[in-house]
Amino acid sequence: MTSVFVVQYSHRLPSGEDSVFMIGVYQTESAARSAAARLSAQPGFCKHPHVVDEGDDDDQGFHITQYELDKDHWTEGFVTMVGDQEYKE
Repeated sequence: MTSVFVVQYSHRLPSGEDSVFMIGVYQTESAARSAAARLSAQPGFCKHPHVVDEGDDDDQGFHITQYELDKDHWTEGFVTMVGDQEYKE
């Protein structure tokens, strides 16, 4: 196995912020899609029960992403923003 499939669920809060839930990590895309299908009728998930594809207008729903193992996926660092200002410690 050289990669895994991560399933997350994203929905927008009334405040406009996105909330993301980690669902699970699967060996195959088929297993990841099956997990999304199993959960799609559950409370909350049923509001956006589909798997989001690139180019969808609405990004709320299940996201399936393939990740290569033993590789750094976030390499640029990060900046924390408070409002429209960079937070400095």
